[in-house]
Amino acid sequence: MKYFILFGPPGAGKGTQASSMVEKYNLHHISTGELLRKEIAAGSELGLKAKSLIDAGSLVPDEIVEGMIESEFRSVKNVAGFLLDGFPRTTAQAEALDKMLAKTGEEVTAVVSIMIPDEMIKERIRHRASIEGRADDAKEETINNRIKTYHDKTEPLVGFYRNAGKYNEIDGVGTIDEVRSKICGLMDKF
Repeated sequence: MKYFILFGPPGAGKGTQASSMVEKYNLHHISTGELLRKEIAAGSELGLKAKSLIDAGSLVPDEIVEGMIESEFRSVKNVAGFLLDGFPRTTAQAEALDKMLAKTGEEVTAVVSIMIPDEMIKERIRHRASIEGRADDAKEETINNRIKTYHDKTEPLVGFYRNAGKYNEIDGVGTIDEVRSKICGLMDKF
């Protein structure tokens, strides 16, 4: 089983690129954002708690996210692997993922990181909010907090995965097809 992590700041195009990666490489896409939005839409206790944190631009607690991910690993069959999008976001989550996979003798195959500059992050998030009606993407303060949270909490993962020999970076500036071509060129090596 292969385990890929799709990495990059909010608005980098992870969700856009994930669908073609899933189809081409027979992967199951696990988007923590989508899992959480389903819970919010269902009005579950987890969803209500997550909504208040997301609306403030904060991260949902690790144990909740890790439980959802492990459940997906156990329940999904007939795929060549998994594409994690939005997890891990912190070094603690990366260490938890390594332990989770080690239970079954598995490990992260590779990290595919789509990188874009901060100003482009803001433009893309605003655009996404306007076309998708995503309230969590509409406020300037929330956007700035998400970018700061990304730099403070998530960027240290670059070093974590680089040290493990698993980090691969793609320039996310360009058309969807140009970025997809770069990603496929990398993924074909695995």
